[in-house]
Amino acid sequence: MRLAVYLPLLLPVLAGVSAGPLARRLEPRLATWLLTVAGLVLAASSTVVLGLLALAGLVRIPLISGLEGYSPEVIAREDPAAWPAAAAGAILLLLAATTTIRFTARRAGALWSAALDAACLPGPDAVVVTDDRHADAYTVPGLPGRIVISNGMLDALDSVGHDIILAHEKAHLDHHHYAFVTLAQLTAAANPLLRPLATAVEFTVERWADEEAAHTTGDRRAVAETVARAAVATKRTRARNLPGAALGVLGRRPGQGVVPRRVAALLKPAPRSPAHLLLTAGVLVAVSSVCALEAAHDLHEFLELAHAR
Repeated sequence: MRLAVYLPLLLPVLAGVSAGPLARRLEPRLATWLLTVAGLVLAASSTVVLGLLALAGLVRIPLISGLEGYSPEVIAREDPAAWPAAAAGAILLLLAATTTIRFTARRAGALWSAALDAACLPGPDAVVVTDDRHADAYTVPGLPGRIVISNGMLDALDSVGHDIILAHEKAHLDHHHYAFVTLAQLTAAANPLLRPLATAVEFTVERWADEEAAHTTGDRRAVAETVARAAVATKRTRARNLPGAALGVLGRRPGQGVVPRRVAALLKPAPRSPAHLLLTAGVLVAVSSVCALEAAHDLHEFLELAHAR
């Protein structure tokens, strides 16, 4: 195989490095879609290349080549993939498949549990207020999903803050942000090099909800102050961990500096999406796809030649 077909195994590194700047500079809705789709394409492309490397190694095993009628002489002469590359591809493919299956099973269980939790919450309304004194506000996906706000969070905010929290959580619910997070985490399970991209998606869905709240209330500074106050209240009351599939005003797992970055973004004008960043991301995804298709074409030609001889 030509050197270019190995690019899908290297491009996720560049994507991981670029994910953070893209998440910060692009409009959050567009950034979420772009990063999620790019992650899926890059994960699929790298998996295809690993599968092709493993297959190229398998056909060099005399027993398998004999069963399929391939010529050992042609296989040895053409050498589509060296043994070390084929073996590494097979091992990495096995690891990727194992981690992806395990993640899918765990995530499916978490979503099922969230749906049951949503169905069991009291009352018929979409918004549920609990008596918990811990400051909590989060969305539980389900059919339908529910918004859960604790009395501790309501006590920490004024009436404007209540409207902002509701607008933020409603954005999570209406736009199915849990699905974007799930797909991004799935790509990271298939290819750990895409973990920064998955982390960026967890950030952009929160920024998306922030911008929706700012658009609904018409006051970006008030949204920034509410996010900051919610963070302080949550830290002060030591709010419990969110359910596995939930999204909240402070994110799934607030990292160091995430809330200050969101507040800083809200104190600036609404973000735009520079055309050159979109073009660069599009080229990255296109190159990965073309290289994966090229690898499949090269292997197909090799197998046809080996079978014909």
